[in-house]
Amino acid sequence: MHDKSVSEAMKLGMRRLASGVCVIAAPIGNEKFAMTASSVTSVSDSPASLLVCINKLVSQQEYFSTQGSKFSVNILGAEHEDISNLCAGRERGKDRFSLGDWRQDKSSLYLADAQAVFFCETDMFISYGTHQIVIAHIQQVRLGDVEFAPLLYADGGYGQFVRK
Repeated sequence: MHDKSVSEAMKLGMRRLASGVCVIAAPIGNEKFAMTASSVTSVSDSPASLLVCINKLVSQQEYFSTQGSKFSVNILGAEHEDISNLCAGRERGKDRFSLGDWRQDKSSLYLADAQAVFFCETDMFISYGTHQIVIAHIQQVRLGDVEFAPLLYADGGYGQFVRK
């Protein structure tokens, strides 16, 4: 049972690490898909790339772990808490695009007032434990014309970045 106790301690420890909150969005076939993710980080600036961890239980995770799949990573602002909750599936059956200023440009969906949007394409993926680790090549970046105020998540709740 040592692994289970380490796993539980890891979860408790990770609750103390504040993360930025993102929504991953993509048109998949005739459907639109969005999910909240706090496990997003840069990999390299050459080539420009991001790492996104997606739980294998997510209905469309196979799409993101297919090379060449296109999607956006939308960094949420402090005013997007409701969008984060909706895209996290907290309101089952509700259209995840019913909140926010979502736009579609060619084959990409994005949140117009996001802090920043990374338009990505899956380059590599690795299955590990309960998640798919997706390494995405950034095709384009859109910086939001908004005040710097990223939404943060830690210890099961939301917060804001405050400069000292």
